[in-house]
Amino acid sequence: MFTVRIQSTATVMHLRLHQNAVVSSNYFFNHSRPVRNMKPIRVSMSSLPPSDPFEICVKASVTTPNRIGDCPFCQRVLLTLEEKHLPYDLKLVDLANKPEWFLKINPQGKVPVIKFREKWVADSDVITQTLEEKYPSPPLTTPPEKTTVGSKIFSTFIGFLKSKDPNDGTEQALLSELTSFNDYLKENGPLVNGKEISAIDLSIGPKLYHMEIALGHFKKWTVPDSLPFLKSYMKAIFSKESFIKTRTQPQDVIEGWRPKVKG
Repeated sequence: MFTVRIQSTATVMHLRLHQNAVVSSNYFFNHSRPVRNMKPIRVSMSSLPPSDPFEICVKASVTTPNRIGDCPFCQRVLLTLEEKHLPYDLKLVDLANKPEWFLKINPQGKVPVIKFREKWVADSDVITQTLEEKYPSPPLTTPPEKTTVGSKIFSTFIGFLKSKDPNDGTEQALLSELTSFNDYLKENGPLVNGKEISAIDLSIGPKLYHMEIALGHFKKWTVPDSLPFLKSYMKAIFSKESFIKTRTQPQDVIEGWRPKVKG
């Protein structure tokens, strides 16, 4: 936390930054005309962009050199950085042949992982929450009562994708979750938190992108026209500049899910 100490002269107002300092109302009474109801002013500097880009490790493409791979959790973090206009330096990691330097900083070998003040932090939930706390502007906080909206879509999508029995109910389970999400958007949309994009959109968006590509390829399945609000939501999210910049290639999505489908 940094604060601003204000020094006044007859013609010049000087601003100096002091750590753990406040502006005292007594200072103004002693050095200038009295100011009524003057309170200490504390200005947080935590929302200022970092001077150096964040180092972030994400999955590398398995089909094209120097491209982002098919991890929706990596894209979630990248979307957060993009929406908050924070600089970052990508480190693409081949998860099939993890380099020694990567395992040294992250023995579990998972992505995404980002460097905060010389400490490497994993898990997209932790990373995005930390970014929100440290850089609250622009805000992406999702109201607590909306954080579980659409939370079962990804798991039901995976269940249907891996299913080999058309009558096992997995397709209906996915349709049920998508219908609930569509109905929610109809009443509360166009985005989860109304008109403003929030953290939950940055989490759901990449998962819907995977769903659309993987089910289209392996199941010849598409979101039905009976869910127009969901389709509009997907179009809006997928067309955002931040999403286009951070998305993986469709072929990587297909190759990423292929072992799970075939296995």
